[in-house]
Amino acid sequence: CQRWVENCRRADLEDKTPDQLNKHYRLCAKHFETSMICRSSPYRTVLRDNAVPTIFDLTSHLNNPHSRHRKRIKELSEEEIRTLKQQKIDEVYEQEKSNPESVENEQNPASEEGGDEPVKDDTLLTQEERENKDYLKSLFEILILMGRQNIPLDGHGTDELPEGIFTPDNFQALLDFRINSGDEVLRKRFETTAVNLAYCSQAQQKQMLDICESCIREETLREIRDSQFFSIITEEVVDLAGEDHLPVLVRFVDDSHNLREEFIGFLPYEADPDVLAVNFHTTIIEKWGLNMEYCRGQAYIVSSGFASKMKTVAMRILEKYPQAVYTLSSSCALNIWLAKSVPVLGISIALGTIEEVCSFFHQSQVLADLDNVISLLFQNSEERGKDLKDIVRSHWTGRHDTFEIIVDLMQSLVLCLDSINESSSRWNTLVAGRAYILSSALADFDFVVTVVIVKNILSFTRAFGKNLQGQTSDVFFAASSLTAVLHSLNEVMENIEVYHEFWFEEAMNLATKLDLPIKLPGKFCRVQQGSMDSEVTPENYYKEALSIPTVEHIIQELKDIFSEQHLRALKCLSLVPSVMGQLKFNTSEEHHADMYKNDLPNPDTLLAELHCWRIKWKHRGKDIELPTTIYEALHLPDIKYFPNVYALLKVLCILPVMKVENEKFEVGRRRLKAYLRNTLTEQRSSNLALLNINFDIKHDLDLMVDTYIKLYPDKAEFQEEFLSSNSSDVKDET
Repeated sequence: CQRWVENCRRADLEDKTPDQLNKHYRLCAKHFETSMICRSSPYRTVLRDNAVPTIFDLTSHLNNPHSRHRKRIKELSEEEIRTLKQQKIDEVYEQEKSNPESVENEQNPASEEGGDEPVKDDTLLTQEERENKDYLKSLFEILILMGRQNIPLDGHGTDELPEGIFTPDNFQALLDFRINSGDEVLRKRFETTAVNLAYCSQAQQKQMLDICESCIREETLREIRDSQFFSIITEEVVDLAGEDHLPVLVRFVDDSHNLREEFIGFLPYEADPDVLAVNFHTTIIEKWGLNMEYCRGQAYIVSSGFASKMKTVAMRILEKYPQAVYTLSSSCALNIWLAKSVPVLGISIALGTIEEVCSFFHQSQVLADLDNVISLLFQNSEERGKDLKDIVRSHWTGRHDTFEIIVDLMQSLVLCLDSINESSSRWNTLVAGRAYILSSALADFDFVVTVVIVKNILSFTRAFGKNLQGQTSDVFFAASSLTAVLHSLNEVMENIEVYHEFWFEEAMNLATKLDLPIKLPGKFCRVQQGSMDSEVTPENYYKEALSIPTVEHIIQELKDIFSEQHLRALKCLSLVPSVMGQLKFNTSEEHHADMYKNDLPNPDTLLAELHCWRIKWKHRGKDIELPTTIYEALHLPDIKYFPNVYALLKVLCILPVMKVENEKFEVGRRRLKAYLRNTLTEQRSSNLALLNINFDIKHDLDLMVDTYIKLYPDKAEFQEEFLSSNSSDVKDET
């Protein structure tokens, strides 16, 4: 703002705050070079983050002989400034009456702050225009309130109401409430309209919600653009009112050096992976205005069945932007991510069953019964029994050892579920019915052999995955252990006959405890219909259908997710002082930092700067502790003296594989899950969801109103439309 005011040569604006400049002043777009104006937003003219006005005719007076010997312009008093402003407003008003089009072009807003032209003040608006803007503000305020409080627009299903009964939806009910509470703007608009006809159509609500969503999102996107570098993360596909959507989050480091993970919207899911990839890229670039050249990481958390399609999206983006490294997300355990990505239906079914079991036993009334069963079965191992009791009270389906837990709990779970089902007098029908269904799903040999085999295969990646979600030093050393993990899995693949024999024997022993028959899966027998080869035994079947494809897939996924570029990035974590200390300060980050050379402010001085960075920590005082995380290093007071190190740490920090150290900056993901958990599927809305999840982001009602009038000028006046809207569907009961 200061540079803008200086370039405008407006001494009278020097003491104004940015908020005052933003509210009362605008610069005409003609004062900015074309390259400074971003055309990606359909709602308004948006300047690039570093835009400064430079096009001013400040020297033409020098060619005028009558102006060369003018006296220096004196500083204006507040009274003189007010007088000049009023004169300017009067001149603009007179000019508007004579030539409205030219005034509109001159006052076209080009940015948010600073300037040399006052915004079209309310004094320049007609009475009708002012009333209409106030009316639109009231509507936007209601929509924003509904979004923040997670109130669905439609409060009642009209199909469920008896014929002839009219019950207003939530939007209309809030309109009526505001009128009755003294909102004179709304009262005046509807005073001549029947109450049950004062209705804003769903199409109009959707248009206004789209604008609310875009304006709220723009506040976050502005911070992301200021930060420059970012990473993209998607959560599991969710159902919004019957349509699949991908929740999209963005990671970036803000001006206060904090790593943040913010939710920025939903993307409609497409079954065709190529179409999905195109739509994903187009939405980020064109609709949201992010420059993918600055994307440094991408991660996709997916449900079983969607993994291959999202992998296609990742590969398409990597082809266009090689530095957008494909990684694991820190919020998902490696073993769970690997299990979800395996293209074996039995594993997908097993994961769903495990989630259902976890959800069922989160009910406090059944936990006591499960505790008693665990105590009985683990009399000889009380410590493990106590651990399992604690585990079942957490969301254990997202742990590294989830399959190990379900195998240990299997007998306890089946006995407890059977007891609940048999004691129908103690439980209501719903609880007893769910217990019966879950018991049947668990007490099935196909489920038992699946979880046992997957547990054993994933045992080779358990420690590796746990380290990836550990401290920074654990992540650094995990990158070096990948070769050993792959070597072990390849050795398993070469000797799969032997390993599978041991795994299948363990599954049979567990099945015997549960009194289950050892048999081929029913679906396989039904498909064969008597033509089944007599040599197909359960052991051979599960080796070919489960063990071999699972091991092969996990080996390939590890290679894909931990590419050479990803591993080089993780090697750069030796920049963190605590890692340097463990390596005795014998590090060589420069060999791995080449991949980020173009992201550095002074790449030519990188070697010297890294040397000074090592010396600083190697010869520190005895009372100075080494920072253990990137977060701590970014907040060092003297980090500004190491600009290249700071840039490298920022890029490493936003890689999705790195965990968010300060949990209060990971609210986007937690709020998203809370919204999905607390909102019925048919009442979910992508617009309202963004308003609810980002409820603390500031909003500009004036901007929303102006945008609506600009985009829908034919709908800015609602009086006549309201008189006839919905009249064919609702009977007047007045």
